[in-house]
Amino acid sequence: MNPLVRPPRLAPGARVAVVAPSGPVVEERLAAGLDLLRAWELDPVVGPHVLDRHPDYPYLAGTDADRAADFQAAWCDPDVTAVLCARGGYGAQRMVDLLDWDALRAAGPKVLVGFSDITALHEAFAVRLGLVTLHGPMVSAVDFLKNARAQEHLRATLFEPESVTTIRALGGTVLVPGRARGVTFGGCLSLLAAELGTPHARAGTRGGLLMIEDVGEEAYRVDRILTQLLRSGRLDGVAGIAFGSWEQCGPYELLRRVLTDRLGGLGVPVVEEFGFGHGEGALTIPFGVGAELDAEAGTLALAEPALA
Repeated sequence: MNPLVRPPRLAPGARVAVVAPSGPVVEERLAAGLDLLRAWELDPVVGPHVLDRHPDYPYLAGTDADRAADFQAAWCDPDVTAVLCARGGYGAQRMVDLLDWDALRAAGPKVLVGFSDITALHEAFAVRLGLVTLHGPMVSAVDFLKNARAQEHLRATLFEPESVTTIRALGGTVLVPGRARGVTFGGCLSLLAAELGTPHARAGTRGGLLMIEDVGEEAYRVDRILTQLLRSGRLDGVAGIAFGSWEQCGPYELLRRVLTDRLGGLGVPVVEEFGFGHGEGALTIPFGVGAELDAEAGTLALAEPALA
C-alpha cells in the first residue's frame, strides 16, 4: 500500500458541510454539534436532507438518492473545505454507488470525517480518489458532544495536524510485540467484510497498518468476520494491527481470545485498546498515511501530518 493524497488542513472561517449518508439524525444533537463547530470558528452548512427519515425504512436518513445528492452537492461546492458526517448507523453502502466519482475527483481534495458505517466511504475514497480521510467523531454523536478529549483531538487534527503526528493509545495492551511500518487503513470490522466483492474493495492490503473496531457484534460473529477476511486473502501482507473499541461485543475476555486466535498467527505486531471507534473519548485516526506502529509503546507515529 502507498500513502494517499493529503487534503489541506482547515483554517478559522472555513466552510464545512454536514451530511447524513447513513442513519437518521436527532435534531437537538445536530444543533449542539453545529454550535461546537461554530465555537471552533468554522462556518457549518447543513445538507437539505440531513433531518429526513426514509418513509419506508426508518433506519435511513431519507432516500438513497437524496442522501447521495446531499453528499455530492457538499463535496462539489467550491466554498466547502470539509464534509463532516452527522452520524453512522446504516445506509452508506446504499448510496455510495450513486455518487459521480468523476465530479468528486474534479472538485479536488477535501477533508472527510466519520466512522462506523462511514467505513464504506473511507474505502471508496481510497480506491476511487486516492485520498486520505479521517476516521473520527461525528457531529451529532453523543460520545463526541459530551467528551472534551474526542473534541480536542479532532480539532487539533483539523487545524494543527503537526501537533498530533504521534497518536498514543488510551490503553495500549500488547497482544503481539514489535514495530511495523505501513499505511493506515481500516474502520468498522463488519463494514470491511461487507465491502468484499464490491467495486470499492481494495486490490490488496500488503504493507498496511490495519486499524479496526466494531460495536454490537458478539464474539462468534467477530470470529466469523475475521475468518472471512483471512480466507478471502484480504489480510495478506498486513504489516501491523491496532484494535479500537469493542462496545457491546460481549464478554471482552472471550473476544480477546478470538482476536488473538484469529490474528495472532499473522506474525505482525498487534496492540489493543488503542482508543478509536465507538468508545468514549475516541481518537481521530487518519487513513491513507504512512506510519509506524509500536505495539509495546502503544503509539502510532505518522510519517507526516494527516492534512497538508
